[in-house]
Amino acid sequence: MIAEVIINRTAKKLNRTFDYHVPKVLEGLIFIGSKVLIPFGRGKELEEGFVVGLKEKTNYENEIKDIAKLEEQLKDEQIELAKWMSKKYFSNISECIKLMLTPGTRTATKMNRVQDKKINCVYLAKTIEEIEFEIETEKIKSEKHKKVINFVKDNEGVSIPEIEMFTGCSRAIVNTMVKNKYLEIVEEKIDRNPLNLKNIDIIKQKEHTEKLKLTEEQEEAYNQVERYIGMNEYRSFLLHGVTGSGKTEVYLQLIQKVLEQEKTAIMLVPEISLTPQMLDRFIARFGKDPIAILHSKLSIGERHDEWEKIRNGKAKIIIGARSAIFAPADNIGIIIIDEEHDSSYKSEANPRYETKEVATYIAKQYKCPLLLGSATPDIRTYYNAINNETDIEYLSLTKRANSASLPKIKLVDLKEELIQGNHSMLSIDLYNAIEDNLKQKKQTILFLNRRGYSTFIMCRNCGYTVKCKNCNISMTYHSYENKLKCHYCGYEEELVRICPKCNSDKIRYFGTGTQRLEQEIHKQFPEAQTIRMDVDTVTKKNSHETILGKFKNENIDILIGTQMVVKGHHFPNVTLVGVIAADSSLNIDDYRANERTFQILTQVARASR
Repeated sequence: MIAEVIINRTAKKLNRTFDYHVPKVLEGLIFIGSKVLIPFGRGKELEEGFVVGLKEKTNYENEIKDIAKLEEQLKDEQIELAKWMSKKYFSNISECIKLMLTPGTRTATKMNRVQDKKINCVYLAKTIEEIEFEIETEKIKSEKHKKVINFVKDNEGVSIPEIEMFTGCSRAIVNTMVKNKYLEIVEEKIDRNPLNLKNIDIIKQKEHTEKLKLTEEQEEAYNQVERYIGMNEYRSFLLHGVTGSGKTEVYLQLIQKVLEQEKTAIMLVPEISLTPQMLDRFIARFGKDPIAILHSKLSIGERHDEWEKIRNGKAKIIIGARSAIFAPADNIGIIIIDEEHDSSYKSEANPRYETKEVATYIAKQYKCPLLLGSATPDIRTYYNAINNETDIEYLSLTKRANSASLPKIKLVDLKEELIQGNHSMLSIDLYNAIEDNLKQKKQTILFLNRRGYSTFIMCRNCGYTVKCKNCNISMTYHSYENKLKCHYCGYEEELVRICPKCNSDKIRYFGTGTQRLEQEIHKQFPEAQTIRMDVDTVTKKNSHETILGKFKNENIDILIGTQMVVKGHHFPNVTLVGVIAADSSLNIDDYRANERTFQILTQVARASR
């Protein structure tokens, strides 16, 4: 038997198959979709490859080598999907196959996993104060050492492979720091279930455990989709519902129907920050056992175990970000994509796929319905649905489920504010509204879609602007770290105090970000409790859930943040949302800037009750 194997390399010249003998010991074990280790070229180390075809004969009978080892088995459907993606997105097949592999099993990032799940966990061997003092006094000089220390400080108990993956530093760096008594390694037995921290009793007190009575519009939408569940027929739907119209309840009841038929449901959300709230709704309704979650903030071990839980058929509901669409689920009964308009459903890394297109392909494979939901659908999806351009059916929810009215919206022209002598980031109306909210013990959300302190710095003498050396875009000043950061590639550099072009010290800060807004709020409302949520404050594991939980449960007065604070959350005590510089996103270099500004501002309106 001859196997056609594609090598797991990104080089375009290797986007082809190579023939290998299947040794007798592996006959009957190797199929299309097998991940194998093979000798390749003159290298002594074995290469990773994937079997994409089997045949009886080859034109190179006396030249080909044997497969050395069988590693993992993918499903036929996954291989077919990878081939389709490779053609659709002009990518190497091996790059597409990698999306479907069990996390943590690639040869280069093999994890130390054993049956009893004991793992070497890394902790700080000194107190944070001691380590920070040694960094300040330059006893710790190496940038790699600092990088590892900062990562372990934020994620104590991580494994060495996780440190290697997320910091780019080698195991030797970790060993050196252990030897110098900055870090210590402890072997621990762990249960890598990300739902373990969820208290189901508390969740059930907050969320509805029984299905709710649907409104007339919800009932109509449910019936239209439900009739295709179990019919072995593909059909796609757009559920266009105003904010607060109860789309999630429709999702829950459709998934209940899928479970009754012993099928699997995939539920995608665009932002990791939405996952905790969505999880609570699902856990209250279905319990923890049938649910698996997948997103990038999980550790490699957690993602591995969730993947295996899905592969073994123990998880019937898969909730996650775009990568969850590649989970090894069987017998899929429905795929739901919430907030289908969100740009995060497009991958910017190779292969640059569109999740909705991949979901459509999979739904056709399994002959099941695909449901796209949004209050502000992608204009292409909306156009196709209302004009019957494709096989997508339009469903509409025009009223809020609880009969609540949509919030009142007031526009303030900041030019008029300047004429009145107000140079603050807050308009007079917004200041007064926040003050009233504080007196009434109500909560406020302030939305500014710019993180950092100042969006660019410039020399007032010659006009020089500090730009990223990689991207050639303006660097953003972050006051807490006192550094300049590129928000595209992540490059950082020290704060510029002297102009490198004219040697002037007239460096000035322009634009505003969430850090500066937070500082302004502290100045104007010193008694108010505030919390900030943006990319800079959610670096730690479970930090999304921690921040949102604090705001909701500890009744913090003001939540300041970027778009992650306004997407699909339910905060009953929030009665005011302020949008700072609402029109700033209209001026970015994106031909869809108008559409995206409308979408985010509509989501903002949902946050206010």
